[in-house]
Amino acid sequence: MSNYRLQILICGGTGCVSSGCLEVEDALVESLRKHGLYEETKVIKVGCFGFCEQGPIVKVYPDNTFYVRVEAKDCEEIVAEHLLKGRPVKRLFFKEPSTGERYSHHRDMPFYETQVRVALKLCGIVDPENIEDYLAVDGYDALAKALTEMTQMDVIDVIKASGLRGRGGGGFPTGRKWETAYNAESNKKYVICNADEGDPGAFMDRSIMEGDPHSVIEAMALAAYAIGADEGVVYIRAEYPLAVNRLKIAIEQAKAYGLLGKNILGTDFNFDIQVNLGAGAFVCGEETALINSVQGERGEPNFKPPFPAQVGLWKEPTVINNVETYVNIPQIINNGADWFQSLGAPGNPGTKVFALAGKINNVGLVEVPMGIKISDIIYKIGGGIRGGKKFKALQTGGPSGGCISQENIDVEVTFDNLEKVGSMMGSGGMIVMDEDDCMVDIAKFYLDFTVEESCGKCTPCRIGNKRLYETLENISKGKGKIEDLEELRDLGVIIKDCSLCGLGQTAPNPVLSTLNFFMDEYRAHVVDKKCPAGACKDLLEYVVIPEKCIACTLCKRVCPVDCIIGEPKVIHVIDQARCIKCGACEAKCPKDAIVKQ
Repeated sequence: MSNYRLQILICGGTGCVSSGCLEVEDALVESLRKHGLYEETKVIKVGCFGFCEQGPIVKVYPDNTFYVRVEAKDCEEIVAEHLLKGRPVKRLFFKEPSTGERYSHHRDMPFYETQVRVALKLCGIVDPENIEDYLAVDGYDALAKALTEMTQMDVIDVIKASGLRGRGGGGFPTGRKWETAYNAESNKKYVICNADEGDPGAFMDRSIMEGDPHSVIEAMALAAYAIGADEGVVYIRAEYPLAVNRLKIAIEQAKAYGLLGKNILGTDFNFDIQVNLGAGAFVCGEETALINSVQGERGEPNFKPPFPAQVGLWKEPTVINNVETYVNIPQIINNGADWFQSLGAPGNPGTKVFALAGKINNVGLVEVPMGIKISDIIYKIGGGIRGGKKFKALQTGGPSGGCISQENIDVEVTFDNLEKVGSMMGSGGMIVMDEDDCMVDIAKFYLDFTVEESCGKCTPCRIGNKRLYETLENISKGKGKIEDLEELRDLGVIIKDCSLCGLGQTAPNPVLSTLNFFMDEYRAHVVDKKCPAGACKDLLEYVVIPEKCIACTLCKRVCPVDCIIGEPKVIHVIDQARCIKCGACEAKCPKDAIVKQ
């Protein structure tokens, strides 16, 4: 890389690929050739920069200029003006929505300023398809250190001392899990990476595998050495083709460099990894269901104990951690337990990656120290609520989590704190909602997902969640009764207590948390037969405000069911019996004379 005068990094994650980064790459190469700069400029597709809404992202070294929303048509200007004349293209700098200020360097942006990158440290830095990039930034040093300087228990003790807890949602101490597998008596043990990330809106693990697959491989090898395993499995959903491809490339490269296979780094340690594609069943994120799927069986959970660390894949001791948990391991081995403990909060060391989405200005992948306030994530990193709307709730933990209201917006993000306010960490999804979101509808949305994804093995989950959904459906249609609200709460508690696995045990969380913090909204649906947010179609009406109507007939022309009565210069009226609440009239009205109420 030292032979090149310039380097251009292009975000090559799934989000930017879908936004046209491959076309940007082609256009940059063409322009570089045209101006005679191609031989001295290295163009590299890297992993996700995190600022997904601003993609495609292009970063120019050595001046570290950060361009956002780059299109193929912009590339000639970048080369001709910036690279040739030294005049950066300011119109492609990020513009902060709240202040209008433009930033040329990503480290100065509020979105990045508060973040602490550990799991995402190399995403957007290295070429994920080039092992030499990873080796150049101390890649596989932790594995070499463990194999030549540390015993198996030394490795486990460091992980235990670090306080690392599972980032897949459960928060179980990683070192304790490894120690259990180490102490299990067996001649055969396994290591599994759970890359089946299935929460709606979650893409943390996918982005890590796309941008830094060698960290996952190195971490799995460290886990295998620690517990005495010689085989590993990455269970990854088939819907992640880019991550699958880069992971397979990385595995082959590691084998070629003697970092996987027999006698790794000249030692007697043997370890290999296979990739197993999942079919996208949400329940297979649960470790015993995942194991059953790997074994070619139906993806259903088993009763525990015994736990997989005791009896797992093919009934042998098995360590299962998710992608984000694993990528912390090499850095802990290299930097020590005290370094990791210095990050985050007491009992919750380190960082957490969140997929920040919804009604927020800055959508993307963020990594923050544990203990950060929710309000700091929303307003400092996220840039506040889109369109100047009022914050209403934050959904964390996906279908297994709950909704956090305004009164808890300053709660510090830890495993225990989120559970106390009726939610959970989950794998790391964060969906921001504003005043236009209906909390009954939100609870129904997540419950619909878990009803569809239930494996059906246990009755509380299979039947109970279906009854919860049907009750919510009646409430959203104006058919609910006041006693339904107490029944929702009672049934939700029973499902949590009696379900077999984590899917059923957490499925009622969105319902219970919204009942706790938004009871007035539920009562409005049941008693007043109104949806305060105007989201439930059966409970709203579109009406014409006579004082504002100019009788232009635009609304009448776009109505698909011809339910608007009126002629030119005659104030219009909407026939409520025929109206299907599509909203086309409201969107078309030039004077905002049509409102929903």
